[in-house]
Amino acid sequence: MAWSSDSKNVVSGSADHSARIWDVASGNAVTIYRGHSSWINSVAWSHNSPYIVSGSGDKTVQVWDAFSGTSQYIYSRHTNEVLAVAWSPDNSNIASASDDDTVQIWDPMNGNRYVNYNGHAGFVVAMAWSPDGQYIASGGVDTTVQVWKAINGTPVFTYTGHTAEVEGVIWSPDSKRIASASDDQTVQLWQVP
Repeated sequence: MAWSSDSKNVVSGSADHSARIWDVASGNAVTIYRGHSSWINSVAWSHNSPYIVSGSGDKTVQVWDAFSGTSQYIYSRHTNEVLAVAWSPDNSNIASASDDDTVQIWDPMNGNRYVNYNGHAGFVVAMAWSPDGQYIASGGVDTTVQVWKAINGTPVFTYTGHTAEVEGVIWSPDSKRIASASDDQTVQLWQVP
C-alpha cells in the first residue's frame, strides 16, 4: 500500500491482479487498475503527481494514472517477479527490485535503464531510495542490506547484522540512518558510514 502525497487517497495491490485507489474519507474505491496478469507485490505513489508504479509476479513494472487507470508505460526488463518499487524523490526515475537478483533504475517515460545493480547473491526483496536521492538501500535473501549510489550503482556499504532474509528497509528523513527488518525476527537501526 502507499499514500498519495496529499493524504486523500491510498493505493493497494492485490493477489487478484488488481490495484485499487481508495478515497480515505469515504472508504470507496475510486479507480481499479487491471493491467497486470499476476499478483501485485508492491505499489508506490509518485511524489506530487497522479502516477502509480506497480510491480508484479508477471515480471513487469507498470506506470499508470491513479485516477483514470490509464497505462503510461510497461517496463519488462526483469526476468523474474518484481518485489519492490520506488520513485526517486524528484520523480525522474523508478527503481525496481526483483527475484532476478537485480535492482534496476530506469526512466518511467521511455524505459531507458540507467543502472542494473547485481551485487546481491539471491532475490532482492526490499529496496528504498534515500530521501536526498543519492542512494539506494536494498536487501534480500543473502541477509545483507547494501547501500549503493543511485547514479551509477557503485557500492558504498554492506550491512551484515542480520542472520536471515531482509524483508524491509526504510531511510530516516535525513538520509543518514536505515531501519531494516528481517526474518531473524529483528528490526535493526543503523547509520550509513
